[in-house]
Order: sequence, then structure tokens, then C-alpha cells
Amino acid sequence: MSRSAHLSNEFSRIEENQAPFLKRLYIYQKERFPLLGHGLLVLAFSFSAVSYSRICRGVEGFIDGTTFAVGAITTVSLFLLVRIADEFKDAADDARFRPELPVPRGLVSFRELGTLAVGAVVLQVALNALFFPKMLVLYLVVVTYLGLMTKEFFVAAWLKKHQFWYVTSHMFIIPLVDVYASGLDWYLEGAAAPVGLLFFFGVSYLNGIVLEIGRKIRAPEQEAEGVLTYTAMLGGRRAVVLWLGVLLLTLVMSILASYFAGYGKTGFVVLGVLFSLCSWPAVLFLQQRSPKRARLIEAASALWTIAMYLTLGGGPMLTKLLFD
Repeated sequence: MSRSAHLSNEFSRIEENQAPFLKRLYIYQKERFPLLGHGLLVLAFSFSAVSYSRICRGVEGFIDGTTFAVGAITTVSLFLLVRIADEFKDAADDARFRPELPVPRGLVSFRELGTLAVGAVVLQVALNALFFPKMLVLYLVVVTYLGLMTKEFFVAAWLKKHQFWYVTSHMFIIPLVDVYASGLDWYLEGAAAPVGLLFFFGVSYLNGIVLEIGRKIRAPEQEAEGVLTYTAMLGGRRAVVLWLGVLLLTLVMSILASYFAGYGKTGFVVLGVLFSLCSWPAVLFLQQRSPKRARLIEAASALWTIAMYLTLGGGPMLTKLLFD
């Protein structure tokens, strides 16, 4: 069947599949890219990247609202493009092993997703060209890498056999979007990027891996054929130890980022408390590998990611804006 056509299977819901496009798009985003949840996370991500850059440079205040709004629309829609690219990359596996997902069950077609992606790119280019053409340079770097990701760097078969390299190569898209977001400060103002941003980008990269591993730790009864999980690949104990190891590495990187921002001992204490709090679900899972405790690890991964961005950039900036 052509990718431009709607698919159908035993999970298809006729009343949904025949609904107007906007309604079907609403259902799709709710399942695959919840704008409220993802949007808030990416807004925190973008706000913190800009904030951290300005704090490291010792610049007072925040960038103007229009600049941030255009940048935020760009970053949110860039992550939407990542989601759509995954739909195309994973089409065969989704149809075979995850037929309940929106595309295999015919809720939206590949042609519609492709049109949505083109529309997002046009919007991104138009907004950046209109408000700050200079940012198109950083934007082009991000979309070029995203294009290579979509093509699996032209070594799809090899990457599929080497999960480590698959994950580590794909996660670079996150710090690249970070470069764009932070560039709304230093790049637009013609300043040198502060050294601390290297560690902030490292935190972003590792956060992506924390999220990736955390959402693929499952209880034995949750495992399913064809669905890649780290517990299935490594075993429950090794998967959790791997997640904790990456969490610890992220902590080290965040402490270095905190040092370059001049946060002092308070920042280190906050990071240590967050690490202890977010590590606890892993201990619970090792004691009893239940679905509930697996979900706690996924929730802890999300909490850790949001907390890192707010601790390193967003929180200190809000404090300065509200109380200084």
C-alpha cells in the first residue's frame, strides 16, 4: 500500500479515521506528541538555554519577548519534526509490532504527516527569516542533522544491529537544538559562546539518553515481541544500573555547568538532592520489577530532565527577574 494512503487494521476506529483532519490531528498529537506536556518541556528547555547563556555571560535581564516567542515556536516545532521523522523511519516495525499506533491503524496518513512537516519547516524558515535571518545559519545545522537522522546516516541496517551507536548518534539532535536556543542570546548579540555552555549541552545530551533508557525499562509482563526495551536487551538489573550510571554522569556534567555559572554550594546541594530523589525509583524497581515501579523510573527521568533545565538556567533567571 502507498505511504500516501491511510492504513487500517484491527485497531482502526472508523469514526476517528473518517473524522475531519483537524480532529484527527488533535488525536494524533495527544497520543504521539502531546503539545501541553511536550510544549511545556521544550519551553523550559529553551528558556533555560537562553537563561544559562546570559547568566554565564554576566548579562542583565532576559532577551526580548518577541525573540523568545519566535525561538520557542521554532524549537517546539523542531521536536515535532523529530516525532514525524520517527514515524517514517519506524513505519515497517510499527506496522508489524505496534499496530495500535495512529499511523498503522489509519488515523493519519504519511502524506498528511509529510504535509504537516513541510508546513512546519516553511513556518520555521519564514519566522526566522522575518525576525532574525542570522539564526537561519544555526537552524540549518539542526535541520541538516535531522535530515541525516531521518536517513539513518545512510547506514540503517548497521545502526539497527548496534543499538548503542543508534541511540548516541540520534541524541545529538538535542544539544544541536540547544545551540539554536542559546544562540538567541550569544549568537544574535555577536558574542562568544560562554565555555559553560559546553557542559550545559552535555547535560542536554545525557538527559536525552536518561529519557530514552527510562521509558524503555519494563517489568517482565510488559515485554512484547518486536518492542525494543533495555530490560529485554540487558536484563532488568543491568538496564537499571545503566540508567543510574547515565544519571550519575549527568549529575557530574550538571555540577560542572553549575560551577561555570557561578552558582556555588547551593547549586551543588540542590543537584545532589535531585539525584537522590530521582534515583530512588531504580532501587524500588530492583526490589520488585512491577509495571508501577517501571513507570516510576520513566516519571523520574522526566522529572530529572525538567529539574536540570530549571536548576541550571530557568530557576536562577526567574529569581533574578522577579527579585533583583
